[in-house]
Amino acid sequence: MTSMKFGHGQPYTRLEDPALLTGAGHFVADAAAKANAAFAYVVRSPYAHARFEISGREAVEAMPGVRLVLTGDDVADCGSLPVAAVIAIVGEARLWKPDHPILAKEVVRHVGEPLAFIVADTADAARDAGEALEISWDPLPAIADLDQATTADAPQVWPQRPGNVAFTSEIGDEAATNAAFAEAAHVVRLRLVNNRVITNYMETRGVLAEVEESGRVRLTLGSQGSHLLRNAVADKILKWPREDLRVVTPDVGGGFGTKMFPFPEYPLAALAARRLNAPLAWIGDRSEHFQADTQGRDNITEAELALDADGRFLALRVETSANMGAYLAYYGPFVPVGGARMLPGVYDIKAVFARIRGIYTHTVPVDAYRGAGRPEAAYVIERLVDAAARQIGLPPEELRRRNFIAPSAMPYATATGRLYDSGEFDGHMTRALERADHAGFAARAEASKARGLLRGFGFATYIEACGGGLPEPAFLRLDKDGAFTLRIGSQSSGQGHKTAYAHLAAAHLKVPLDRVRVLQGDTDDTAEGHGTGGSRSIPVGGAAVAGAARRLAQKLRELGADALEADPGDIELVDGGVEVAGTDRRLDFSALAALPEANEGTIAAQDAFAPPEATYPNGTHACEVEIDPLTGEVRVVSYTVVDDFGAVVTPTLLEGQVQGGIAQGLGQALLERTVFDSEGQLLTASFMDYALPRAQDIPPIHFETRNVPCTTNPLGVKGAGEAGTIGACPAVMNAVVDALHRACGIAHLDMPATPLAVREAIAAAQTTQ
Repeated sequence: MTSMKFGHGQPYTRLEDPALLTGAGHFVADAAAKANAAFAYVVRSPYAHARFEISGREAVEAMPGVRLVLTGDDVADCGSLPVAAVIAIVGEARLWKPDHPILAKEVVRHVGEPLAFIVADTADAARDAGEALEISWDPLPAIADLDQATTADAPQVWPQRPGNVAFTSEIGDEAATNAAFAEAAHVVRLRLVNNRVITNYMETRGVLAEVEESGRVRLTLGSQGSHLLRNAVADKILKWPREDLRVVTPDVGGGFGTKMFPFPEYPLAALAARRLNAPLAWIGDRSEHFQADTQGRDNITEAELALDADGRFLALRVETSANMGAYLAYYGPFVPVGGARMLPGVYDIKAVFARIRGIYTHTVPVDAYRGAGRPEAAYVIERLVDAAARQIGLPPEELRRRNFIAPSAMPYATATGRLYDSGEFDGHMTRALERADHAGFAARAEASKARGLLRGFGFATYIEACGGGLPEPAFLRLDKDGAFTLRIGSQSSGQGHKTAYAHLAAAHLKVPLDRVRVLQGDTDDTAEGHGTGGSRSIPVGGAAVAGAARRLAQKLRELGADALEADPGDIELVDGGVEVAGTDRRLDFSALAALPEANEGTIAAQDAFAPPEATYPNGTHACEVEIDPLTGEVRVVSYTVVDDFGAVVTPTLLEGQVQGGIAQGLGQALLERTVFDSEGQLLTASFMDYALPRAQDIPPIHFETRNVPCTTNPLGVKGAGEAGTIGACPAVMNAVVDALHRACGIAHLDMPATPLAVREAIAAAQTTQ
């Protein structure tokens, strides 16, 4: 692996692990238990679309232990749940955003939509009160199927929006694309379904609300950025001054995008705590997560690729319908539109045109889920390239080589407005195929055939955009004990930020990692922050940490020089102190911090890195599968990844991120399927019905890097948190289709490739033959 300066790239044991492994972690539910909080229960709609009326409230309020009942009328002064993604919508209609109340009034539009918030002394009392609340229902027609939502007779989610189209956005040059298609020797077409998935982090969402002595409300909740949620809840929903709301995020058991957003329970808990002047907690259960937390993906895409007679790509044309659910979620519109800018992938395609329509349905809203649009784009182009290779009779690796953007073309401006700074795509594809023993596949396929199994080999060469956005400030200070405290507004939800950030700071300050305390999650501790999402913590936050550490190191040299009566250029940071080079004159950091001159100007520093452009990690995933044609079961027998992450900071953390992303991508490709019936009822509402990958489903994964430093990032790094998910789905599905095509002539299969789906495809092909 490529290492960075100052010892970067060395393996370290995660600083977070001892507490987490010994049960000493501190999560929202732990905070609620310690606070002796009352319990909140959310009454949710059992209907996907219905008018309703609540009655019997007084009787519920009189039930033993009940402290408060809130309904839509009680929160009428609150603002709508916000939509942060303000995008330029081009085409037949501009984006239209309906109000999204924190408690529904009169009409519900998806199963699980909240109607009432009840606080009681115990969880059982709160639930009993919720179940006793009288609600009369008038069910209305519902539409949950994305394919049917825009048909002429489909039920309307919003009367103000005929046809259920939330927005239409167009990217690229339609005239140039059409002209290129008119001259093409080959046109390849593919219809792809990107199945809806449910986040399913380990720790469900929860919130503890307390009123501090000053009257300020403190929310303790699992998030991907305390400042983001504080600002959204205070500014947009509660309409409180920010100083009236403090948000604290303790340990977080997974996020994957979903914990970045404001949900109704957070402002409801704040309002209830202020009214009761007492602590209360809502801890969601797994059923609520399935029904009420935003979900991911859910696109239908018609894609076309134009090629010349030599197999050179001329143009790409894409039409995507993206399910928004019943409301626009926080980043909901941005996900398919922003992701579509990555449709050209790693290929030199001069003309691209994509039309993206957001569609309303009577389902829970869809928002960012690990990768947020980039996995969808990579899936389209990599499935399409494999289909093109089959159609024109070229090996998929050869077709890719003919069309890769050359390293000499960097920086390369895509037809969709992205600017790639670096990448050697043929290099990592060649290495991945070599390491996966692509050359020996034929012999392995024959051996599988002899055992009655089908074997397939597939790969995907991806690129994504991440690690950009707003600047992230980092604040670093020398403490009296000679250790250092780092404050930063990003938020770990399992990635290992304490280790990575400590590593970056310690490398400049010449101290062990455990001498750097990393504080995240409290809006009181850090003046500002922009959270964790889009794989930005190390490329953006890490660059700021390194910058602050460099600045502080220089300040400590200057302070030490004054104290030791030496030139700053002769001062070295060594083993937890400063010393004059070549002498035994030395001050430990604790002594330095005790000097009269030690103050914020001399022992503290801050920095903020504003990324000029996104980073563009890229790589190749190679997957080999065996399929039992009698049962349709798919087994991944080998998996190889060669990635370009620019530079490596902490190899162990990096490999863990890639492996976790692959597990999620493999889950979507083979197992996970969110199913609504014709009335909008969620049929896959528990782990009895929704299949997540288990240990037995994940093969050994060979991971290595072939890095080309990023030219727009001071650390040379490219974001890595979502890359595994982005490369996995097309690699796995290309392998599945390869096996089915070799044996049965099947040229296409949508995700997930469940045993039933595979067996039905084989049976249909046998009938046709």
